[in-house]
Amino acid sequence: MIETERLILRAFIDSDREPWAAMNADAQVMRHFPALLSRAEADAVIERVNSKIAETGAGFWALERKSDGQFLGFAGLNQIGHEHLPIYGQWEVGWRLRREAWGHGYASEAGAAALAHGFGPMALPRILAYTAITNKPSEAVMQRLGMRRAAEMDFEHPLVPEGNPIRPHIVYLKEA
Repeated sequence: MIETERLILRAFIDSDREPWAAMNADAQVMRHFPALLSRAEADAVIERVNSKIAETGAGFWALERKSDGQFLGFAGLNQIGHEHLPIYGQWEVGWRLRREAWGHGYASEAGAAALAHGFGPMALPRILAYTAITNKPSEAVMQRLGMRRAAEMDFEHPLVPEGNPIRPHIVYLKEA
């Protein structure tokens, strides 16, 4: 578990399942992703994430607001496991928040805590972040985190159909 001034980053718990599923079924939240997630798919993500946290000590932690215990989404570190991506095996920082949590600086706050964990206790030499080129809000968070654009690493996401505006992906990175 990691704490910031306003947030707790922790493993997912059962009470997170409903708001997590609703968030991943929200077309606005998922507009930079190829598809919405069904309840079963959302639950499967929780299982994978919690397994990674148990295995590596890091993962996409659930975000809880300290002031009221509200589930806000997730943020954290993940070793990219999609073999079809050119950045496979690298560590990434990422986030996804409920619409109600947008615009409050939570993604930046949680992202900074995740980077500190990655460069501190995990001693990672570099951490990436990537998103669809259309996702300007996430790109702005990457910039606020002091990450630099690594245009030489940009790629076309092979699981997104050609011609789809979210197929081109940009990559940012930060080194220890």
